[in-house]
Amino acid sequence: MNTAMVAARGVRKSFGPVEILKGIDLTVERGSVTCLIGPSGSGKTTFLRCINHLEKVDAGRLSVDGSLVGYTERNGKLYEMKEDQTAQARLDAGMVFQRFNLFPHMTVLENILEAPLRVQKRPKAEVLREAQVLLDRVGLGHRGHSYPQELSGGQQQRIAIARALAMKPKLMLFDEPTSALDPELVGEVLDVMKQLAEAGMTMVVVTHELAFARQVSDQVVFMDQGVVVESGPPEQVLGAPRHERTKAFLSKVL
Repeated sequence: MNTAMVAARGVRKSFGPVEILKGIDLTVERGSVTCLIGPSGSGKTTFLRCINHLEKVDAGRLSVDGSLVGYTERNGKLYEMKEDQTAQARLDAGMVFQRFNLFPHMTVLENILEAPLRVQKRPKAEVLREAQVLLDRVGLGHRGHSYPQELSGGQQQRIAIARALAMKPKLMLFDEPTSALDPELVGEVLDVMKQLAEAGMTMVVVTHELAFARQVSDQVVFMDQGVVVESGPPEQVLGAPRHERTKAFLSKVL
């Protein structure tokens, strides 16, 4: 079995005349945690969105679990996926955003049930059982009938994680999941993410939480100006960086 869950080779992405990703080469091993760090505007979120088919790659190759993202290959040529194919492929990767994006008019339980029932057409009794297990897993088994506005930001983000897991993704993507939280609520979300890592979930995390990256990640990737400047185990990238740009960034945030 191919050990790579995500493989990027020469990935480029532009918005109009501005090139955001300038040839990203990166491998994320199956069952590993990769943390993307770097200054704002370095392309971290754009790369994450490309992995999840939310943005189309302009050049290079990006694959998830051995399948090309956004394209199919026939006779050596690449063909852009149709929208329904893209939507289906997007189910492979669960994504948790900075903002929780919960439906305010639905209870916590209804938020979690919505996609498995509507998109995957799974039996309600089965999904309901699994949803309750997920709520227990994120420490909110007693809040299934609450509405999002009745929860703290940290609780809402934990529900967002449970909602993503309900789709049974192969891969979890986190885009600065704690950046919108009050400092005292950050720990409860990171604890859930640590539990996922310990359970073997493949994760790619855009984060400013360097202590989390040091403790949980198998690979830290420092990005700047649309390229991967340096990557490696956390003790090397965070503890003994080789590149001057990495050293300069860490000197301001550590």
